[in-house]
Amino acid sequence: MADDIDYEIIGNDMQIVEIELDPGEAVQAEAGAMAYMGPGIQMQTSMGSEGGGLLGGLKKGLKRALTGESFFITSFIHKGSGKGHVAFAAPYPGKIIPLDLSKFGGSILCQKDAFLCAARGVDVEVAFTRRIGAGLFGGEGFILQRLRGNGLAFVHIGGTVVRKELAPGETYHVDTGCVAAFTETVNYDITWSRDFKNALFGGEGIVLATLTGPGTVYMQSLPFSRLADRIYAASASHQNRGEQTGIGGSDILGGLLGGDKSF
Repeated sequence: MADDIDYEIIGNDMQIVEIELDPGEAVQAEAGAMAYMGPGIQMQTSMGSEGGGLLGGLKKGLKRALTGESFFITSFIHKGSGKGHVAFAAPYPGKIIPLDLSKFGGSILCQKDAFLCAARGVDVEVAFTRRIGAGLFGGEGFILQRLRGNGLAFVHIGGTVVRKELAPGETYHVDTGCVAAFTETVNYDITWSRDFKNALFGGEGIVLATLTGPGTVYMQSLPFSRLADRIYAASASHQNRGEQTGIGGSDILGGLLGGDKSF
């Protein structure tokens, strides 16, 4: 049984989740996610091998590493009196979503770096997509995170979050990077664009993810890969600016016309 914890989500875009613990309760988190903690909270870093010995810990650590998390996991245990508090921060702009796993049949599948923290008793496992096509072209690869247990888990999703409840047979076509999480009752696959012109010039690529109900789906507006691509493109453009100066400073004129106010 997972610990029964209380929480408060603070902020709008760069959010923090503050967990309230009773004496003896604990929350586990990805290494480096902690923002602050109050009196009575003690940290214990391990491979998550409660009752499983060294071999069990190694297996759990390797599973987390495959899903994009760190090999070690940190537990924050309240060993004082009264209420204890510990908070965890989002790694980039987006939303922290609380997931009560008991309401999703005891598990949910997420993009491989979504896990932020969870009540003690919730496991982070590796899950593999069932179809080769979805693994190769589905945006998340073959490996997903499975959060398993009966307590609260918190995941971080980029940008704005949209939750959809899919009826049996209802299908949504989603940009591959925008699939954030879904219940195990949802069928996850990919579909190819039938219109070559749209695929080539439409900017949406030739592959979309297909999610077919019944089940719950969480979609994100800002996948981290898209954010990283934009930052890299802007950085590369800035670095190459001096090399592109022509007679009369045409790059300066182009930058001003393009909205770049850094000249």
